[in-house]
Order: sequence, then structure tokens, then C-alpha cells
Amino acid sequence: MTGQSERKGIFFDVDDTLYDHLAPFRDALQAIVQPRESFPYEKAYHRMRYYSDRLSEELGGAGTAAYGDAVEDMRTRRFQLALAEFGIQLTREEAEAVQRAYLGRQYEITMFDGARELLQTLKDAGHLVGLITNGPADHQMNKITAMKLGDLIPQERIFVSGAVGWDKPDARIFRHVNERTGTMPEHCYYIGDSWRNDVVGALAAGWHVIWFNHRGVEPESEHKPHHVATSYEELGRMLSGLLGS
Repeated sequence: MTGQSERKGIFFDVDDTLYDHLAPFRDALQAIVQPRESFPYEKAYHRMRYYSDRLSEELGGAGTAAYGDAVEDMRTRRFQLALAEFGIQLTREEAEAVQRAYLGRQYEITMFDGARELLQTLKDAGHLVGLITNGPADHQMNKITAMKLGDLIPQERIFVSGAVGWDKPDARIFRHVNERTGTMPEHCYYIGDSWRNDVVGALAAGWHVIWFNHRGVEPESEHKPHHVATSYEELGRMLSGLLGS
């Protein structure tokens, strides 16, 4: 009989792993900034993610008091810094308007094709399925609610950095998940798109890592994820082989 510590856990990131995080970013810019038709939305999106992670790290992460006090300023600065690289200088008022539009559109999201079906398949097979995501607890839970994930993933398997106290890539958030779910690192798989947060963080915690590189970006360091998937069809086949289901 398999012991509790030998249970396999399959945990997913949320932003740009379960749904297209670029879509609300593009919609917000088109509504407020109205950049030229040839504007490189995907490149700008990656720079916004970079500044979001960097500024959050400077504040100590989503679980700190400093983050809570400065989160609105951080959210507007990331747009100013990212778009400045593409020749768009936003005033604070303009950046705040972009942030409001971006925030609103994140609660109107739909999952990637095949994502819900894969979660259902994993659940039906009896695997322990959960989420690990960075950000303020209420904000991330609103996205999870928008995707109607409550019937697939129980609350006790949803780990949001703002509630837990550590942000990815801090390995402590992954160790916390192991402790709370009765799993061992060597029996856990983490699927995420972010090289800095997901690949580096989960590897540091001793987890198996599947990099969901659906945007075809280049690695940012010498770290080696165990597997790479570019679509949910590919990810489903991969997990079926790895889990023996």
C-alpha cells in the first residue's frame, strides 16, 4: 500500500499557465494606450512580467507588509518601466488607467484549450492536484474563481504566496506545500511558464519540473527543467507517461 508521503502531487502555476495572461495585457493597452498596429505586445508583456517580479522582490514578496503598502505603486511602475523600453512614456495617471483596465480584464479570463480537461483527467485518475501562484491572496483567488476551478481543486490545495508568506522562487513555498499535503519533493511535479519563478524555484525545492514554454522563449540560466511542454495536448501525453496513467 502506498504511504501518504509517496503520493504523487501535480501542481500548476496560474498566470500564463492555466490561462493566456497576454490577453488582458493586450486588451488593456489597446483600450488605454492605443499603440501602433505593429506594437510587439508579447515582448512588452515579458518586460512587464520582469518588472513585476523585480519590484515585488524588492518589496520582499506578496506576503510582506511592505508589499501590501506599496502594491498599487508597484503595479503602475511596472507598466511605466516596461512600456518606456518601447518608446511609450506613461504618466502616473495613464499607468493607473492601464492597471485598472488590466485588472478588470483578468477577471474575464478563460482557460487554455485542454487545460480544464487535463485537470479533470488528473483528478479522475486519483492524483493530488493543486495550484501554487504568486500574488495577493484576494487577487489570485478572484482569477481562480473566474476560471471556476473550485469543483476541480479543493481550497486546501490552493497556495497563494500572499497568504502563505513566501513568493516563488523561494523554495520555502514548495516545502510548505509538501508539509501541508503530506507529499515528498521527489514525488511532486510542478508545471509553470516562468523560468525565474517556476523552473528555478521548484528545482531548488527538489521537485520534478515541467516548463510550460508555450511562448517559445529562451532559458534564462543554466538550470535544467526535467521536461518541456508547449501545449496542453503535449503536456497531457507527457503526464500520462510520467504518471503511468
